[in-house]
Amino acid sequence: MLPRPVRLFALATAVAGAACARPDPMNQIAEDYVKLVLAVGEHDADYVDAYYGPSEWREAVKAQSMEPATLHGRADVLLARLADVPPPRDSLERLRLEYLTTQLGAVRARIGMLLGQHLAFDDEARALYDVTPPAYPEGHFQAALAALDSALPGTGSVQDRVERYRARFVIPPDRLDGVFARAIGECRIRTTRYLALPEEERFTVEYVRDQPWSGYNWYQGDATSLIQVNTDLPMHIDRAVDLACHEGYPGHHVYNVLLETHLVRDRGWIEYTVYPLFSPQSLIAEGSANYGIAMAFPGDERVAFERDVLFPLAGLDPAEAARYYDIQELIGGLDYAGNEAARRYLDGAFTAAAAAQWLTTYALMSPERAAQRLRFIDRYRSYVINYNLGRDLVAAYVEREATEDRRWAVFGALLGSPRLPAGLR
Repeated sequence: MLPRPVRLFALATAVAGAACARPDPMNQIAEDYVKLVLAVGEHDADYVDAYYGPSEWREAVKAQSMEPATLHGRADVLLARLADVPPPRDSLERLRLEYLTTQLGAVRARIGMLLGQHLAFDDEARALYDVTPPAYPEGHFQAALAALDSALPGTGSVQDRVERYRARFVIPPDRLDGVFARAIGECRIRTTRYLALPEEERFTVEYVRDQPWSGYNWYQGDATSLIQVNTDLPMHIDRAVDLACHEGYPGHHVYNVLLETHLVRDRGWIEYTVYPLFSPQSLIAEGSANYGIAMAFPGDERVAFERDVLFPLAGLDPAEAARYYDIQELIGGLDYAGNEAARRYLDGAFTAAAAAQWLTTYALMSPERAAQRLRFIDRYRSYVINYNLGRDLVAAYVEREATEDRRWAVFGALLGSPRLPAGLR
């Protein structure tokens, strides 16, 4: 028998009614926070990743046309107001206060960058995402390459052999939509066994080109997402499940749906109607989306599903699935190589050419894929840490807090709560 879906933050009617009856000093701060984020978005096209609050707030912000120096002052004022709020007794209310304080600190830091302040990679990561990323010496990646070298078939450099090997597992373009649709359908089935989503939740998939990312979820509000998949470069078979889980179930789509359901609709916390991309929330969003792959497909279940379903749909040999994922696991030992490329490039230790060479050598990217990643780094900078460091922090949190039969309960509660990086440690 399947466990019943997890119902997050179930509150007694009397408690909810009492909370609604009392004026909340946080609500005006939350409204001013939303308007501040929207105003920063007028100067930074990538900043507002999602907004589904009152349309008149966005129009008013556009009409005001405030300069970054003014916005910096407003962030200072809001932080001072938050500092005067007495610590709430309710644990979720305390998380709300911590969330707004941490997010506003990141808003202030991003405005500082718009004003010309330059931060080193690690300082930027701390200011925007509330974490200090780990650093790895070159020898760490050389050791991972040596392990991969002994497992790969053929002769030649590790980079060339990986490229030749993985080329055998590209999804043919005319089969991509069918494979991705089946992958996201399976991810949804596996997620909704454990997490209750509103009946109206839905998504649309589009295939796009000329983007620095491989996939993106644009949350629309009303439990709706637009998922875009970039087809600039060949898509390997493992990316179907990766993107389906990460952008859809139980990743970004589910994360945003649960925040909207439990915090915006149930509690009226308007701050969750806006998502500033360069903020601590992104570490939770990206980290949970990547860890969500292992949640949906624990143990050997992913290999079994891909071998039996996706490999045949893509016209690939199912007998190769197990070996393919053995190689993928070894490639995972190079996971932080992209972070090191970004750190050294953004800190001035690497030229663009040197960073691209590092990505081909240690992240095993083709020259085309390395160029795409450099476009991403140029545009999103230290954001790269949120994928792997975020995943590792979320994994450690869930596995520390939960027994095996409660992993989905803990994971789902994380998705639908105001918890941020400090709460994972």
